[in-house]
Amino acid sequence: MFGAGISIMDYFTEQNIELFLERFRSLGPLPGILLTFLKSFVPPLPTIVIVGANAAIYGLWLGFLYSWIGLVMGSLLTFWLIRKASDTPFIRRWAAKPKVQKAMVWAQRNGFSFVFLLSLLPIGPFVVINMAAGLTRMRTVPFAAAVLLGKGVMVFCISYIGTHLSDFIHQPVELIGVALFIAASLWLNRKFQAYFTSLAAVTPEPADTME
Repeated sequence: MFGAGISIMDYFTEQNIELFLERFRSLGPLPGILLTFLKSFVPPLPTIVIVGANAAIYGLWLGFLYSWIGLVMGSLLTFWLIRKASDTPFIRRWAAKPKVQKAMVWAQRNGFSFVFLLSLLPIGPFVVINMAAGLTRMRTVPFAAAVLLGKGVMVFCISYIGTHLSDFIHQPVELIGVALFIAASLWLNRKFQAYFTSLAAVTPEPADTME
């Protein structure tokens, strides 16, 4: 089963995703929205590759719009489902894990900032962010606003890169900027997590986040 999972994930290359989008382009925006929507439920899906492929197939603005809609819808649905299922035994067991407990403290104490800053990054624990926010009963409006803004900035940056790949091919030196963008995202992700971890270390955990 594990081997099968790896082979399935290996399918999600930029070329295969673009072929998929071209094949089902007659369905309009649905394929592009669906792929980014699934990111919230299948964490290993490559955000950069999918968003970039959307932009390459649909164009900068439509690709940006479809990716943005899919990511935001997936985040909001995950958040809503976890809020509704927070009292179930399975979710309680999952919430008891140390990493999840830390994320819940971050989300409870830093709400909007926590979701917004980590949503800016194309690489990160997106599913944990959405679920932690749902478990801490973060209000829907601040969560939605943080996701809309953060994902919007992140998706536009990747979409712009996706629609200018030919420029990068003819001018390889510009690839340095792309590499720096990804490296900076990884660095910022670690810095933000370290920052929120330090806050969690000095902040008492809530007595019961499920009530």
